[in-house]
Order: sequence, then C-alpha cells, then structure tokens
Amino acid sequence: MDIISSHESNVRIYSRLFPAIFASARSATVVDENGNEYIDFFCGAGALNYGHNPPLMKQKLIEYLERDGVTHSLDMTTSAKAAFLRRFEEVILRPRQLSYKVQFTAPTGADAVEAALKLARKATGRQKVVYFADAYHGVTLGALAVTANRVKRGAAGIPLENSVMIPFDGDCHEETDSLNYLEFMLARSELPAAIIVETIQAEGGVKVASFEWLLRLEHIARQYEVILIVDEIQVGCGRTGTFFSFEPVGISPDIICLSKSISGMGLPMALALIKPELDVWSPGEHVGTFRGNNLAFVTARQALAYWEDDSFAESIAQKATTVRQWMVSQVLAYPKIIAGARGRGLIQGIVFTDGELASKVARSCFEMGLIIETAGPADDVLKIMPPLTITQAELTLGLQKIEDSLDAVASGERGKQLILAAS
Repeated sequence: MDIISSHESNVRIYSRLFPAIFASARSATVVDENGNEYIDFFCGAGALNYGHNPPLMKQKLIEYLERDGVTHSLDMTTSAKAAFLRRFEEVILRPRQLSYKVQFTAPTGADAVEAALKLARKATGRQKVVYFADAYHGVTLGALAVTANRVKRGAAGIPLENSVMIPFDGDCHEETDSLNYLEFMLARSELPAAIIVETIQAEGGVKVASFEWLLRLEHIARQYEVILIVDEIQVGCGRTGTFFSFEPVGISPDIICLSKSISGMGLPMALALIKPELDVWSPGEHVGTFRGNNLAFVTARQALAYWEDDSFAESIAQKATTVRQWMVSQVLAYPKIIAGARGRGLIQGIVFTDGELASKVARSCFEMGLIIETAGPADDVLKIMPPLTITQAELTLGLQKIEDSLDAVASGERGKQLILAAS
C-alpha cells in the first residue's frame, strides 16, 4: 500500500475504506494479493449488477478483441454500436412500449446528467432545475449543482447556481407535503427547465420514494410543462427487480440517465434516453472523446440476455425477499443500535441510530471478509447491494457476516455502557 499512499491523490476514498490490494474477482467474490476472499456487497457502487467478470460477457469481449474489433470510434458508427442499439430496442424498449432516442455521452453517470440538464435547458429555454434534498447526481459542476451533499458542493470552489432544492418524499413532517411546496413554488415563480429525481436515493441513504409520490410528481411536471429527468444510474439495470426502477410505478420520464451497470461488467459507459420530441441537439453540441466505447457495447449487448424473459427478475425478487426478512429480524434483535430498514429489490439499507455505529459495522464486516459501504448524509445507513446474480449460499453467508458484525458492535456498546455505569 506504500505506493498508493505516496503517489495516489488524497482524493481517494475506497482504498481507505477497504485497505487491501485486490488481485482477482469473479461473480460475488473478490480476492486480494494474499489470497483472502471477500464477498462483495458493494458492487462497484452499482456498476457490477451482474457480478465480476461474467463468463459470457468476458467471452464475447475476448472474441471481439481477438478479431481486431474497433475499440475507439468517437461517435462514428460501428457494428458493435449498431448491434447494441438493435438489441436494446428489441429487449428493453419495445416490450415496455417505450419510445426514446439514445444519446451516448462521455462514459460516466455525471456526464449523462450533464447532457440531460443541458438538453432540458435548450429545449425549454429556461435555466433553473429542481432537485431534492440528499440527492446525488455527480460531481462535475452541472451535476454538482443538483447534488445536495454539502462537502461535495463545497469542493466546487464557485457558486452552484440555477438550481432549487426541495424536500424528498418523507423528509417533511406528516402535515407537510413536499409536493405541495413544489406546486406552490411553480405556481408563483419562474418555471424551471426540469425536475431531476432518483426513485431511490442510493447515496442519500437508500431513501425510497413512494409510487404515489412519484406519480404525483410526474403529474405536476406535465401540468407545468417541466421536463422530468429520472436518474437511474445506480438503481437501474435491474437493481430494484425490474430493468428500470420506475417501471412498476407507471411513470414515463422525459429523459432517463443510465450508466454504471449498463455495460454489464463494469466497463465505462453512459447514455441518456430522450423522448424523440426533445432531441433538439445540433450536431456536436454535446461531445466527448470516449462516447463510443465499443468494448462496453459488446458486453452491454450480452448483458441484455438476462432480460429476454421474466426469470431473472423473478430470481431478484426471491433474493430481495430473503434480504428483507433478514433485515426485519435484525431490527428486532438490535433495537438499541438499529433504527429501521428500507429499500427495494436488491438495494436495501439498515438505518442505524448514529453514523459511527454504521461505520463500525462496515469496518467489522470488512475484517470478516465482506465488502460493504455506508450511505446517507450522516453515513448512518449500511447499504446492502450484492450482485443480482449472487447465489443463495453466497447471499446467506454475506448476511451472516453482517449479523456477526452487528453482534460484535452491539456487544462493544453494551460493554461501554457497563463501564460508564460502574464509573
């Protein structure tokens, strides 16, 4: 680790949280240089929904490289791009009766958000964008302006303007409705270009918007002719059990941002899905050298095989039930350190009574061979996010490691209380 601490920037974070040198990975298991194995409940912050090195995707990628397939192409047309677009239309868009143009952006989720914000402003001629408390949309300046985290916003070094934050679903007291406030604001001030929302605020602490709230949000956007952008970057590509997290809600976003697991195996790739009438770009208005990652197109096309029928979604639902039932049992078992549980599909969160307890459990998990992170503005939520392809045995083992860590931390807290009482 000396080479990392002496040469890599101080900005690094995950190498501090998970202090090991990782050498190989497959499915839900990561192995370090010393041969220690870890179950992965982190999944590259949602970039590895199908696990590490999925065999069929890896095979397709190797075959493509061995026949000298095009690797870099800007936004020129390649057979890999055409094959992905054709398959995406056949497997994802058409069965869901969705009509969208596909814009390949620079290969990060933040750039998909940047493109969505710019396009919304261009299409409407307006400037402001409404976003929600605890939202996370990226750290480039445009995306950061609609990200709520104070520390990350402070790093911008300049004012972040033309955005308005309002409470997310459940943030207010029962007698206060955040969407009533939104309607009040829209009726009395200059209309924004767009509203950007996550159906589940993953980095915000696995906060889940209700279907009723999302439906009403869409209704308000339509009523005031404001573009509705849904950020699916971390919770899309099957994380909640359906390919898009908004599918069971029944809403129809104007723009959808996708990245992370869209490539299938962690290769950089991002895109914005745009309703055809909003595709008002002139050629070259939003560019990027790496907006044509053909290697990602190859693996992304293969990843769509999981969505050819309902069997994969059904398997996610079964595993989600396992996690949810286990979480309920932990809430009952550790009432002094666990305040609750929330989530959808295979993104679930254990809410702790304070952030230090959540961090202690996450550190203990790593020592026991489980990679897992905390989330939320106070880092008080342990985020359970295993590969969607994880086996039942691996899932059970991972949950047991969390349970062992909970017991260790809870025992330590009881010991401290006894010492304080004795003194």
